[in-house]
Amino acid sequence: MKKLIFHLFMSMFLIVIVSACGSSPDLENEVVKENKKKEDEASNEAKPEKLIIWEEKGKADALKPVIEAFEKEYGIKVEHEELEIASEMYERLRRDGPIGNGKAPDVVTFSHEKVGQIVKEGLIQEVKVNDEVLNAFIEPSIRGEIYQDKVFGLPKSVTTSVFIYNKKLMAKAPETMNDLYKMARKLRKGNVHGYYADWKDFHDSYGVMAGMGGYIFKDKNGKLDPSDIGLNNKGAIKGAAYIQKWYRAGLIPEGDKAAIEKLFIQGKLASFMSDGTSFTERKDTGTAPMPELPNGQPMKTLLKIKGWHVTAFTKHPYWSTKLVEYLTNDDNAMQRYDLTGEVPPNKSIKHNAAINENERAQALSIQLQYAEPVPNIPEMNKVWGPMNSAMDEITTQKAKPKRALHKAVKTIKKER
Repeated sequence: MKKLIFHLFMSMFLIVIVSACGSSPDLENEVVKENKKKEDEASNEAKPEKLIIWEEKGKADALKPVIEAFEKEYGIKVEHEELEIASEMYERLRRDGPIGNGKAPDVVTFSHEKVGQIVKEGLIQEVKVNDEVLNAFIEPSIRGEIYQDKVFGLPKSVTTSVFIYNKKLMAKAPETMNDLYKMARKLRKGNVHGYYADWKDFHDSYGVMAGMGGYIFKDKNGKLDPSDIGLNNKGAIKGAAYIQKWYRAGLIPEGDKAAIEKLFIQGKLASFMSDGTSFTERKDTGTAPMPELPNGQPMKTLLKIKGWHVTAFTKHPYWSTKLVEYLTNDDNAMQRYDLTGEVPPNKSIKHNAAINENERAQALSIQLQYAEPVPNIPEMNKVWGPMNSAMDEITTQKAKPKRALHKAVKTIKKER
């Protein structure tokens, strides 16, 4: 009986294998086309003659080949306009959107930090896509596009801080901040420094504080709770104290961005924390992920995401969403990287030769694993001022970290 069951099972198994092997590429293509046809027919929305997209200034060359391919595949004309991403695009959308005079765009691009605000103002709408689409991106990049449990955009590029160093002064990037601290002490002579981070700025100092256990707003089941602030907990205080240690030892040089860049070019600064866009073309410059913190944890640098969003004023939400999906698929994301150097948040990039062969992109893709999105809720606007003041007091005025952070959090809660 057992032998009979075994033979029956093997027969069924072979039938399945033969059927699978026998499927031709043409048949597979037909299945894909049929599925695509069903998906398109699933929408009751008529296909528009054209869609309007607003791109950030200086990036149209990367957009053109993608929209040309979209036009060819779907038979929809796509017009584009370049605008300054922060203020100009925002003000134009507020002005032209409600009028409905044909000037309002269907798709726009914004930094994820603005998502909460523009959703509350009714400028963009939920992007309804399936899990397969969402799963193509690294989780933090999608998290940055979620507000009130809904997805309001798909990410097109991401950036976070990385470690940049002079290969003539450092043979290789240090693996830990303890190693870097020792190097910095050895290199410190006259006007020569081993490391620079703008830790007076909360944006840069947060990576240390978060890695030590601090947080901005508590994440409760995917929702940020602005009433639960962790910027004065034990971890945050410990992180701020560690930052202060560097300043007290005289290891962090003074000066604005231009002065720091000059020191690096002159060979008087061995390394610094940066968004990865500086000095990447210099042969003597290396880029690496941020070194590990003294507690053995990675530095949780802040993540900034640029995304594509469907406006609340479009008459074609279905096709606008199709365009957003198309712009951010794996192939088009890599094409954008080739043309702009902007690293995409697609999971597939870690298998891409172009990324793996580029030291800056590789370092950034590794650091992205530990980065946290800047909170996209409006309450975040109340955090920057008090925290920048606190870090300035801690780094330059030698204020006690605990007192300075308690004061900052008290101010944040009062201003909310």
